[in-house]
Amino acid sequence: MHEFLITNGYSALFLLSFLAATLIPLGSEWLLVALVIKGFAPLTLVLVASTGNILGACSSYYIGLVGSDFLTARLLRMSTDDRVRAERYFARYGSGCLLLSWLPVVGDPLCLVAGIMKVRVERFVLLVAIGKLARYAVVAWAALAGRHLLF
Repeated sequence: MHEFLITNGYSALFLLSFLAATLIPLGSEWLLVALVIKGFAPLTLVLVASTGNILGACSSYYIGLVGSDFLTARLLRMSTDDRVRAERYFARYGSGCLLLSWLPVVGDPLCLVAGIMKVRVERFVLLVAIGKLARYAVVAWAALAGRHLLF
């Protein structure tokens, strides 16, 4: 599996980043680091990973926008506690909390709740993009710095 992901580089990173932004418990940072170490272009990797992750977040947003409680609970397996926690963040910090959509555990539910609360799509995409792009840029920078230490 690891070889498949490395061999397919950018497309594998896009797919993994997309899936990682849904409520599927995956991470994509490890592949970004592996590809940086393999010599792939860091800027391209950041853009590919960010685009996949943002589009994955948009799918959660859309499900929140048009989906039912049944769909949220059954298909996405989002617990009531996760949803309540995300709603509390929104109540306390407003849509600005979407800058934290990259965080594990709470980030994916925030995207779903943004759809439920009908946050304007332009605002949603802007805030989510800033957070996710910054995260992948930091990961790529750290991998690049680490790569120079290794070689």
